[in-house]
Amino acid sequence: MAVGNINELPENILLELFTHVPARQLLLRCRLVCSLWRDLIDLVTLWKRKCLREGFITEDWDQPVADWKIFYFLRSLHRNLLHNPCAEEGFEFWSLDVNGGDEWKVEDLSRDQRKEFPNGQVKKYFVTSYYTCLKSQVVDLKAEGYWEELMDTTRPDIEVKDWFAARPDCGSKYQLCVQLLSSAHAPLGTFQPDPATIQQKSDAKWREVCVPGRGEGHPAPGRDCRQTGWLQIPALLPLTWALAAQSPADVSEMMLVKPCSKRSTVIDY
Repeated sequence: MAVGNINELPENILLELFTHVPARQLLLRCRLVCSLWRDLIDLVTLWKRKCLREGFITEDWDQPVADWKIFYFLRSLHRNLLHNPCAEEGFEFWSLDVNGGDEWKVEDLSRDQRKEFPNGQVKKYFVTSYYTCLKSQVVDLKAEGYWEELMDTTRPDIEVKDWFAARPDCGSKYQLCVQLLSSAHAPLGTFQPDPATIQQKSDAKWREVCVPGRGEGHPAPGRDCRQTGWLQIPALLPLTWALAAQSPADVSEMMLVKPCSKRSTVIDY
């Protein structure tokens, strides 16, 4: 039997059609067509189907989800927000705020270093010198797909991770600082772990630092305390949004995330 109007299709068929429509188009265009489409697009069933289709969940998913629509968008945006986190493009996207000693440098990870580092895909790293070196990057959350309403109402958590290591023959100091900025670049919050000081003749092992919170990065210092040359700094600063939505900060403006600099061995991926 021919269907003269798409709305005459069974609701289940319409839902299946909507699972193939880009999520933003569903909200910005399709939802405004008529009350039937609005009600269908607001159904939990649709967003669970889209999550399943995109591989965000499995058929046997049993974890509670407060809002499947928000869950879908956060999962679709879940990625490292830093540009050039592993120094594959040199210092592209990074601001070298302090360039002391023999200055910042990018080097290839040696075969032995690759074995020791927990991510085999990382091939390069940032290297600091014997004097303070500092770099930073600003991440514009709106440009990365996080619209104002999502940030203001859901306020997803931001997690900043970094890896650093010292040369075995000299001491070093590493510090990470993450700041959350408003659209006017006014600091809304600062997250800064205690500095890590590594003594001379260390084991040169890679160490991980993690800053959970809502944030943006702010310069973090690192330096080689003795010789000239460079301190290894692989670039690993994955900046991702956790799915939990807590609200330590009441932010109604656009947020910017500016990850911290590194001054010791740092790896971003």
